[in-house]
Amino acid sequence: WPLAPAQLTLLARCAALLDEEAGRHPEFRDELHHCRELAAHGGDRQAQLALGLWFARMDGDGRRQVNGIAAVNFKRAIRWLTQAGEQGLADAWYALSRIYLKPEFSQRCVAEAQGYLERAADMGHCAAQLECGMYAWRNRRADEQSDVRAAYWLQKAAAQGCDEAEAALARIGAGPKESAWAEAILRHMSREALESQPLLAARLTLAQLFGLSRAEALLLDVKAADQGHCLVVDIRASYGRSKRRLVLLRTARERQALDRIGRLFEHLDNGPDGLEGNYRQRLYRLKTWLPGADERLAA
Repeated sequence: WPLAPAQLTLLARCAALLDEEAGRHPEFRDELHHCRELAAHGGDRQAQLALGLWFARMDGDGRRQVNGIAAVNFKRAIRWLTQAGEQGLADAWYALSRIYLKPEFSQRCVAEAQGYLERAADMGHCAAQLECGMYAWRNRRADEQSDVRAAYWLQKAAAQGCDEAEAALARIGAGPKESAWAEAILRHMSREALESQPLLAARLTLAQLFGLSRAEALLLDVKAADQGHCLVVDIRASYGRSKRRLVLLRTARERQALDRIGRLFEHLDNGPDGLEGNYRQRLYRLKTWLPGADERLAA
């Protein structure tokens, strides 16, 4: 029968109190389970989560519990966890991902587990974000863009205080480091000179903020490089000696600067056939624009 909101709240509170006492008083477990079932049928998402975990005989991280149902019932566990997830509980999607990885589950499916894991990560589940990030990083050889996805999820987890994610980010990409050669040029240029070559000035600012080399600054396809959370520095098509790398965006200042610079290049062809020309033409334009260019471009 449908429960009134007050009845549902009362059942949920009773279940919470009984859960606290059930560890010390095993005789409360039957009553706890009864309250949870009623609350879950009434639509309480926390009760649905708890009931799903009980049927799977595991905790929220997938570890097997000593106490619980005598025979695990994954079918009923999935039913309740799905209902809890559909009501906005990231923990429920994460728990489902653990079930689909269990060897003893007859319908074990890594792809299905990954789908639930990503749902949990999208909803802000820190452990899911860490796992999604590490999974993407391990698959980078099969898909070059996997490091971009890895950085995205690991930054999300790191923002929630995950030290493991922070350590992984240090391996994936560097934070922005100011470029001395670009800093030296910008410091000595007048406002009029900068305004006379807005695209070059923007590229120098990009180099200054994100630690780009001269070739990277001149050749970077700004639109393609900007991934929102990181900058993909890849000029291999025009400069064979270079290596692809990621620069992580950490601050609002960096994001705002990249947005401002990106608007200048938004409707331009950044390639060698575009307005700026090839690398030789861009370098020549830079050198003729700068007084004492050879010394300052030595970096």
